[in-house]
Amino acid sequence: MNTSFPIPLLHSAVRIMAPILLAATGGLFTELAGMLNIALEGLMLIGAFFSVVFAAATGSLFLGIVLGIGASILAAYIFGFISLNLRANIFITGLATNLFAEGITMVLAFEIFNNKGTIYFEGLPKLPVLSIPWLQPIPVLGDIFVGHNVLVYVSWVMVVLAAIVIYKTPFGLRVRGTGSNPGAIEAMGLSPKNYRTYAILISGFTCGLAGAILSLQLGAYVPGVSAGRGWIALVAIYLGNKHPLGIVLACLVFGFADSLSNYAQGAINIPADFVRAFPYLITVGAMIAYSIVRHYRMRGSER
Repeated sequence: MNTSFPIPLLHSAVRIMAPILLAATGGLFTELAGMLNIALEGLMLIGAFFSVVFAAATGSLFLGIVLGIGASILAAYIFGFISLNLRANIFITGLATNLFAEGITMVLAFEIFNNKGTIYFEGLPKLPVLSIPWLQPIPVLGDIFVGHNVLVYVSWVMVVLAAIVIYKTPFGLRVRGTGSNPGAIEAMGLSPKNYRTYAILISGFTCGLAGAILSLQLGAYVPGVSAGRGWIALVAIYLGNKHPLGIVLACLVFGFADSLSNYAQGAINIPADFVRAFPYLITVGAMIAYSIVRHYRMRGSER
């Protein structure tokens, strides 16, 4: 048996999980603030479209990423304003955000590039690949974690920063208090609505960055490039027990499932549609397992 077989799959999984991890990290803030943010998918799509378009227009990856994140934050602000200030149903608003993102990117792609399909940008700068000299010689770890583009490493930095903010700062304490006991936040003279708005804007930031990974690593914009990753990120929040470390592990499982499906398309003689659906079947199965475990835990606590 070839013991090196899982290494390429794990290396690919680390790359694949990066946008999911970023979206889930932002979604964790909104979840802790007491909101189920189902707009993650649309925010990622907006970030993916505008980051690659602005990168191509300016010739700068940095400006493309910054402006793509800005577009995603703006969409998140509109989503939050309608949900919190105008008191619209957050689930309907989230679905509307996803539909709006899909529609506006298609319309703009046709109006600007006269193309409703994949848009390639020739001469677009490539995302730099980082070398980590001290990690590279380490067996297995070096093979898995070395050789990714810079935004993959940024995703890991972001989840560490999120953990520090959530558990080690007054802001994180207030965000968690907004979700668990908003009355206590109001008693402190603070506004739960403001902290929910901040949480939504954070999710816009991380989703914009997640979208940038999806499009800039391709050097192209593909309609629907988010491909359900925002929904998978939402599932990862719950499977990870609403904790940064748990979310990392959940995202790694989904990344490995996606990587395995890519490998299986060329190695196993089964229908390609089934193979491509494998990561989503894992998502559904994981959510069912989580619901069953949660149900029995609740029954046990009631006894």
